[in-house]
Amino acid sequence: MVIDCDYLERILMARVYDLAQESPLDLAPRLSTRLHNTVLLKREDMQAVFSFKLRGAYNKMVNLPPEQLAKGVIAASAGNHAQGVALGAGHLDTTAIIVMPVTTPQTKVDAVKSRGGTVILHGDTFDDAYAHAMQLVAEKGMTFIHPFNDPDVIAGQGTIGMEILRQYQKSIHAIFVAIGGGGLISGVAAYVKRLRPNIRIIGVEPVDADAMYQSLQQGERVKLDRVGLFADGVAVRQVGEETFRLCQQYVDEVIRVDTDDTCAAIKDVFEDTRSIMEPAGALAIAGLKAYVEREGITGQTFVAITCGANMNFDRLRFVAERAEVGEQREAIFAVTIPESVGSLKQFCECIGPHNLTEFNYRISDATAAQIFVGIQIQNRADGDEIIRNFETHGFRTLDLTDDELAKLHIRHMVGGRSPLADHELLYRFQFPERPGALTKFVCTMNPSWNISLFHYRNHGADCGRVLVGMQVPPEDMNEWQAFLDTLGYPYWDESNNPAYQLFLR
Repeated sequence: MVIDCDYLERILMARVYDLAQESPLDLAPRLSTRLHNTVLLKREDMQAVFSFKLRGAYNKMVNLPPEQLAKGVIAASAGNHAQGVALGAGHLDTTAIIVMPVTTPQTKVDAVKSRGGTVILHGDTFDDAYAHAMQLVAEKGMTFIHPFNDPDVIAGQGTIGMEILRQYQKSIHAIFVAIGGGGLISGVAAYVKRLRPNIRIIGVEPVDADAMYQSLQQGERVKLDRVGLFADGVAVRQVGEETFRLCQQYVDEVIRVDTDDTCAAIKDVFEDTRSIMEPAGALAIAGLKAYVEREGITGQTFVAITCGANMNFDRLRFVAERAEVGEQREAIFAVTIPESVGSLKQFCECIGPHNLTEFNYRISDATAAQIFVGIQIQNRADGDEIIRNFETHGFRTLDLTDDELAKLHIRHMVGGRSPLADHELLYRFQFPERPGALTKFVCTMNPSWNISLFHYRNHGADCGRVLVGMQVPPEDMNEWQAFLDTLGYPYWDESNNPAYQLFLR
């Protein structure tokens, strides 16, 4: 291995602590117990800008000649680097123009403005913003602060590796680092591999933004045609020349993870810290989990850098929706059962002690009922056993757990008008959030009544919100009211609701 001692010196001499703090290296107790390894989180989300990026940005700016700094600086960024540049520029009493993709979460745009930066929105990706920023540099004579492909920026990020080795001097099996353009992992790897080359440095990228993975595989920098924007902090189409060179020398491997894995990792960090990572900030944890599962390792110590917490609040709903699937705690199925008396009861019996997480159904066929159902599981093997149980009872089952169309769209579109829904009543219920609640409902009602619509999705509350369409003949209305009173679940009659009349009646 070729050792670049220049980076060791640069990192040791880096000026970051005018603004940055030495972030904690915290134990993740729940995750450690579950993975049977010691998991330590390097909490860069606790910096003033909720990201590691101010280290490299400030180290670059503070080393500029005074006359150059006085002209101001320009940066292109999806958000976190932009905040670091804006904060550093304010501290050094100079101006900062930040070019950001139009897809940048509003949280990050507002944060840059609040720190005194002038924001220009341009293009859909970092590369579009970068091209426009370079045009402004030529026009204005200001200095461009690169988010990753600059030795001073890389050295500033490398101080994280320096802190890790100082904070934890026992054996470390691997350090996991998110990769966008490669500045963070390059700096950390250059320092750690110089002093403790036995520690594995493992990068983590989204499957739809894997420029470094592909570049290392092909031995040259690859430019992606497009990148996924869920983890916007690492949405880079091409890594830097210098970061690629350093990763070729020092990085042991790059692991790719999908959106569900990332959402599950956000939840993992929350459960241990009560902090909410942005998707890029949780990548390292997602990669760590994938590595432990792949290798079957126990009893080791791993470090994951939680590199950012600039989460757009509006994304939390999506993250919560997908985290259970990413953690392999939820399986999603399309199940076909006969449209006949007793079939739903038998279906509930097949579910057994498992919690329902979702149940969508609308009557559409006189002979067969198509049910979209989510079921809480312990692992994938548990989901496979549920499929076998359904099919043993004659219920044709399709596993939709990895189907993006189903998870993103179809689950919200099960329904509509039905010519078969005669004498339909529509009621909202609050079911207790526990196994058997649906079974109690089915077993208590008159078996001659037919459920024509059912919608339920677990939202993490102590009670489940359920919408039920029930075909009850007019002569059975007194018995229906007695059923409601006996059931003991809170309920609301929505049969005259205008939205129901427009879209479902």
